[in-house]
Amino acid sequence: MLWIFCIYDSRLPIFKEPFGAVAAGTSVRFSICLPKDLLPCKVEFVLCSDGENDRFFPMELCESNLRFNRYTLTYTPRHPKLHFYYFQVTEADGTLHIIHANESMRGELNLHSDRYWQLTVYDPSQKRPAALGNGIIYQIFPDRFCNSGSPKQNVPADRTLRTDWGNLPVYLPNEKGEVTNSDYFGGDLAGITQHLDYLAQLGVTCLYLNPIFEAHSNHRYITADYVQFDPLLGTEEDFAQLCAKAKQYGISVILDGVFSHTGSDSVYFNRNGRYGQHSGAYRDPNSPYREWYTFHRYPDSYESWWGFLTLPNVRENNPQYMDFICDPKTGVLAKWLRLGASGFRLDVADELPDAFLDRVYQTVKSFGEDKIVIGEVWEDASNKISYGNRRRYLLGSQMDGVMNYPFRSSVLDYILSGDPDEFLNDVVSIVENYPPPAMSSMMNSLSTHDTPRAITVLAGESMEGKQRPWQAEHHYLPMDAYRHGQVLLKLASTLQYFLPGVPCLYYGDEAGLSGYADPFNRCCYPWGFENHELVDWFCQLGQLRLSMPFLTEATFMPLAVDHDLCAYIRSQDEQKLLVAINRAYHPRELSLPSEFASAQVHLLLGGYENGVLQRESAVLLSLCQQPHDLAI
Repeated sequence: MLWIFCIYDSRLPIFKEPFGAVAAGTSVRFSICLPKDLLPCKVEFVLCSDGENDRFFPMELCESNLRFNRYTLTYTPRHPKLHFYYFQVTEADGTLHIIHANESMRGELNLHSDRYWQLTVYDPSQKRPAALGNGIIYQIFPDRFCNSGSPKQNVPADRTLRTDWGNLPVYLPNEKGEVTNSDYFGGDLAGITQHLDYLAQLGVTCLYLNPIFEAHSNHRYITADYVQFDPLLGTEEDFAQLCAKAKQYGISVILDGVFSHTGSDSVYFNRNGRYGQHSGAYRDPNSPYREWYTFHRYPDSYESWWGFLTLPNVRENNPQYMDFICDPKTGVLAKWLRLGASGFRLDVADELPDAFLDRVYQTVKSFGEDKIVIGEVWEDASNKISYGNRRRYLLGSQMDGVMNYPFRSSVLDYILSGDPDEFLNDVVSIVENYPPPAMSSMMNSLSTHDTPRAITVLAGESMEGKQRPWQAEHHYLPMDAYRHGQVLLKLASTLQYFLPGVPCLYYGDEAGLSGYADPFNRCCYPWGFENHELVDWFCQLGQLRLSMPFLTEATFMPLAVDHDLCAYIRSQDEQKLLVAINRAYHPRELSLPSEFASAQVHLLLGGYENGVLQRESAVLLSLCQQPHDLAI
């Protein structure tokens, strides 16, 4: 009964200030409250770091009243590093009280817990890259966005060029039991350039392209040549023109960097002999690329990505390979940056060693601090352990941000039937652990090329255990399910667009595309058959996001919620935005902070009046400086 009040809460300024991650050199004050009848002889702050012994720092009594004594300590971390911490209280008789974090990150006595608090310390020079802009990221799977109709030159004979734009991709294996991904719909760079005005209407300020380098699959994640465009996509001139015209719209372009493996059918490995019978690491033991790969028994037994023989792993720490990719004058990164790219999204970043990531980041930033490096990391990237090593992705020397899959899961789970408290706690946990510059650079998606389409997740049946034939049969949702999914997608995207980070819209989501896993999540954009209601919705969301540039730096504060209603506030100085979602089938009352009593309603889904949100409704209330009124 002594411990009924809060001992410590890392999210409250009375216990920790400042909140969350801190720049190296920043003084951090920690305080704990102990019950009055506990008379310790020693109270200590315990700091834990990987590879180091725990460090104990004495805390001093700073406040006392009838109920508790408060002890405090100020600690100043000097270098970018990930720390964990807890508190230790020793009584005169030697009894120890260890104060650990519970699931809500409040303090509790638990001698058997390993749940500590996290202190992320980042490089103070770290900044949000300006090339991200204040709007949204738009992700394009190049083969499926738009075929410009331009003649295709030098196309390999083993590719199937589809003439039925909009039909399902090939999903069944061939007579050898292989899924070759060799059918192409012919989307190209010129097609993207043709629709830059459309992208601008969506509020796009950064365009992310899935791989465009030469590769013998429609997804192009099996790189054949890092310095050549895939012939179906166009030429270097087409790319330079895309980047130049996009810049006129305030849109930057980032590319997918697939550097952990190449294709076996590549100029570097050349298993298939496409690039000559006596060249490449597989066919020539003296090849200049031989040391890039690990052969167990030459040539047929080699290390490959997740066991796929079409994807031989690369030794990224090999000096020749590292220079090939990262040399600031002659490397792959430099070539595409000079042609107009504004950065890279790094495929399977967990499998790239630290030295390689450091080098990539240095090279990209040598072309300007505004350039972008985003990593593919599926978990909390602030404390990720990969292949036995604690990673330092976000401390200021490797990545600007990552793909924010934890947010995706939390948003979709809540909209479907999840607990709003859990959703908000998930968001606060990420916000607390990530450096603010990294947090503001997060790529927040609801769909990607690696996940089912959001509308299918929200409206479709579970695909658990279902193979491709079932997914194909259920690709098109029943109309009633689709219409309900459309409403839920609007609710989910409202959360997505106004959470910390950068909203990332996967091409076609705004047009109503559905689909389960690969390849059904990679269908053609439905030009001429768009869901115009959804297109209009996403245009309004994007323009509203553009009208509030303060959101890139704004703080996040959750509000009290019930089982169905979720609400939070984003604020910076005097500019504030309240976001509220009611996913229930019945009205819910929204308890407004007094300062929002006369706030302007900017976006309305469903119904909202006098503090009451109708069923399946969303409302944005703003104290901003003259944003666009986008009520619908």
